[in-house]
Amino acid sequence: MAGAGTAGAAPTPPPSEGRILGADRAGAVKGSYIVTFKDSVARTDVDRTAKSLTGRHGGTIGHTYTAALRGFSVKVDEGQARKLAADPSVARVEADGVAYALGTQNDPTWGLDRIDQRDLPGDRKFTYPNTASNVTAYVLDTGIRTSHQEFGGRAVSGYDFIDNDSVAQDCNGHGTHVAGTVGGATYGVAKAVKLVGVRVLNCQGSSGSTWAPVLAGIDWVTKNAVKPAVANMSIGGGRTSSVDDALAASIASGVSYVVAAGNDGANACNTSPAAVPSAVTVGATDSRDARSIWPSGKSSNHGTCLDLFGPGSDIVSASHLNDTGSRSDGGTSMASPHVAGAAALILSANPSWTPKQVHDRLIADATPNKVTDAKTGSPNRLLYVPNDGTTPPPTGKTFENTTAYPIRDNATVESPVTVSGITGNAPAALSVTVDIRHTFRGDLRVDLVAPDGGVFRLKDYNANDSADDVRGTFTVNAASKPASGSWKLRVSDNWVNDTGTLNSWSLKF
Repeated sequence: MAGAGTAGAAPTPPPSEGRILGADRAGAVKGSYIVTFKDSVARTDVDRTAKSLTGRHGGTIGHTYTAALRGFSVKVDEGQARKLAADPSVARVEADGVAYALGTQNDPTWGLDRIDQRDLPGDRKFTYPNTASNVTAYVLDTGIRTSHQEFGGRAVSGYDFIDNDSVAQDCNGHGTHVAGTVGGATYGVAKAVKLVGVRVLNCQGSSGSTWAPVLAGIDWVTKNAVKPAVANMSIGGGRTSSVDDALAASIASGVSYVVAAGNDGANACNTSPAAVPSAVTVGATDSRDARSIWPSGKSSNHGTCLDLFGPGSDIVSASHLNDTGSRSDGGTSMASPHVAGAAALILSANPSWTPKQVHDRLIADATPNKVTDAKTGSPNRLLYVPNDGTTPPPTGKTFENTTAYPIRDNATVESPVTVSGITGNAPAALSVTVDIRHTFRGDLRVDLVAPDGGVFRLKDYNANDSADDVRGTFTVNAASKPASGSWKLRVSDNWVNDTGTLNSWSLKF
């Protein structure tokens, strides 16, 4: 009878399935996923837990991440990925996507000539306050031709996450060109900076590498950066939470990141890593200070997620083909390293500064209202490198609330910030930086509420906006409102099924 009872037992139910983020996103790579663990999984247990999960559910582990992110990349089918997503140790499973390679010097390139003066025309000189010899710049790209004479022995390989070895040589040219603009002797902004190549893109550079090696590169920099340090990412792709979170964590570790805005003539807030608020996001201009439009018909991205613009059309820098060659190229990929070099100069003079201080200094130094066709919402600021040898601390007070508030279906939440010590009214260009994590962000309406009750609409409800998260900086004209008092960020959810968190927000006066 006991045997009969056993034979009649119900079969074990199949494992439950979870949700895959970004599965229907343009550029999603079939069968490739990024798994992020919950904080309950210790960093030291990431490798063991990843092997345990794939042992149960199947799949081949690619890279593991322990510093900027806790998780791993994996090759599995969609059904296996959904089972991984349901595991109690997993915070999310996200479809992988495609990443793209986005003293005084006489007769410099036009870009260098432009950034040391406020107005056109150029004077055919580049005067710089220091050479950043005490700073290390990490170039996450296609690698660097380290033997090029531009680098004078200052360029080394960090790691190659495409070939999985320690030699990050360049077979594309994009990374060498970028490194030359950051720190080349002739073409560079920071002429004695130490350069480290971290190869995260393949030989095609702009067509084929997934986010998995890029995440591994960010993770490696987070663990190995020699500070003071700046990192350049002339890379872009579809909006990906795993990448955004990893980059934010790496910046929080003390590395200043400068990233390209993208070349699609579109809103940079829809791309990664350009949308990360704590990164310095750079659009491109031409030699006439117009927003760049290239012969291909593509143009610089724009919008509120940009921090400033830099030279990005017809930029001459080092070539990867031999140790003496050069080439001309264009894109926000070329604008970003101008700013990364400027960040290195700031860090050289102020080696203990945080990434936020560097970020704020770059914005404070930038020349306003020079960029034509900057597009609505873009900050009209052009990179400027002061050459008087001094770097004063950033001006303007920042007030923030970093307490997380849950955003529930069909509910409203308010997060207060108390402003004190500022007399008179708020500025005409009050900066409001928000970090809201919420799937299907179209559900949300976001308002800034002034101390007198006045409301500024930052984002409206949009039933057609299925992208995730609201992260970026908005500028409002608050000149009619009192500066001091209780300001509030009001977030209302206007539909069911998707929830999230207001992580933090800040006001900069």
